[in-house]
Amino acid sequence: MKILSATQFKEIDAFTIENEPIDSIDLMERASKALVAKIMERWDNHTPVKVFAGPGNNGGDALAVARMLSLCGYNVNAYLFNTSGTLSADCMKNKQRLEACKNIEFTEVTSSFTPPRLEAGDVVIDGLFGTGVSRPLNGGFASVVKYINASPSTVVSIDVPSGLMCEDNTYNVMNHIVRADYTFTFQFPKLAFFFADNERFVGQWEVLDIGIKDPGTEITDTPYCFMERQDVVGMLKKRSKFMHKGSAGHAALVAGKRGMAGAAILASRACMRSGVGKLTVHIPESNADIMQISVPEAVLDVEPGTDCFSNTFDANGYDALGIGPGIGVASDTVQAFIEQLRLTKSPVIIDADGLNILGSHRGWILQLPKKSILTPHKKELFGLISTTRNCYEELERTRELAVRQQIYIVIKGAYSAIVTPEGKVWFNSTGNPGMATAGSGDVLTGIILSLLAQDYGQEKAVRLGVYLHGLAGDIAAREVGEDSLIASDIIAALPKAFMELHQAQTD
Repeated sequence: MKILSATQFKEIDAFTIENEPIDSIDLMERASKALVAKIMERWDNHTPVKVFAGPGNNGGDALAVARMLSLCGYNVNAYLFNTSGTLSADCMKNKQRLEACKNIEFTEVTSSFTPPRLEAGDVVIDGLFGTGVSRPLNGGFASVVKYINASPSTVVSIDVPSGLMCEDNTYNVMNHIVRADYTFTFQFPKLAFFFADNERFVGQWEVLDIGIKDPGTEITDTPYCFMERQDVVGMLKKRSKFMHKGSAGHAALVAGKRGMAGAAILASRACMRSGVGKLTVHIPESNADIMQISVPEAVLDVEPGTDCFSNTFDANGYDALGIGPGIGVASDTVQAFIEQLRLTKSPVIIDADGLNILGSHRGWILQLPKKSILTPHKKELFGLISTTRNCYEELERTRELAVRQQIYIVIKGAYSAIVTPEGKVWFNSTGNPGMATAGSGDVLTGIILSLLAQDYGQEKAVRLGVYLHGLAGDIAAREVGEDSLIASDIIAALPKAFMELHQAQTD
């Protein structure tokens, strides 16, 4: 699913009106009906509703919602803020339609405003401003926003919380943005929804299909997409009847110093569970026994007499290399790490301490093989790009790094962002907060490594791997709950995740 800018959405809105064809007021009516259906799913008509409408088309949506809810038996109080004396054409039409309704309390605010009492059992519909906001709210509108935010009511925002800019909020006034519990947005999600900075404003969000037409031209070219099942299900390969372990790929993994064997175990198990034909794990001698017992399916390449990764090896006989989980940052390891990357020609995924090493030696990023895959969490990412003011700036700096060095970068977290060497960003739709647990990243490394070794290619391996990782986490959370989820549970759920995708291919 595309993530369009506010400007792009305005353009395809106009395209739909012209080419469906449909009058703008009728498209607004269609959108409002979709909103009302969602509201009625969650709250019955015994729920008091307070509607706050602004002077533009977002306000027109809000007035139409007020009218429709009133006709369905809801007790509705609607407030239209028209302090400038100018309403959009469709907002004016919906004002006139609302005034014709008998069972609704309607107030048009032109100067002073006596706010209604907002109770805990009320639903507040926020339709003050939509995607057209380009500067912070101020004056009376900022006061209304603060009043809504101070209330105990449940807040539902139409399309976007009032005051929130759709992309970059670096220079916004965050106290002047509505804090919604639910945001029902039209046709396409907004980029701002995917940033942790904005969770407190957006709340739970859902996209409503209102029949906006995507012309599929340069109008809707965007580097940002929301990756859903239909985007990855076709990537998963079906196994040939005559397949053998030699044709299923041979992966190499460098992971685990003394005391960190768990990272190697988790990554190895995930790699094997993701279908690789053979896995060789390069480990220090101190971890040999526990690895042999914990992952008997793996082949061990043991460094004698060592407690950490200290010596390079010939990785060109392998189909892919994973390096970093739990290897530490001792001086011998640091030197061996960069030498190993210089020697390796096969596809590479780098995680954990591998990223910490790069963060401490930023010049070495220039030596990464093209199309390398980096999977940092926030702290590891800041080692590569420095700290940023907000998530938007973080993403843009990451895109610059990925394009400059021609690498893939996965920013792990909610809606994990996959950034490609072309600067495209895929936000992932799977996963849950229970996956915020030690070892979860090691599991992701193992999954992507396995897919790389199976010749999926870097982009398919990273996109499918991130999706499967989140899907397995969702399956695990359904079985053990988010609070109790650990990394091993994600590995245990991988078979069900693969089967679910294979089933989707036949549906």
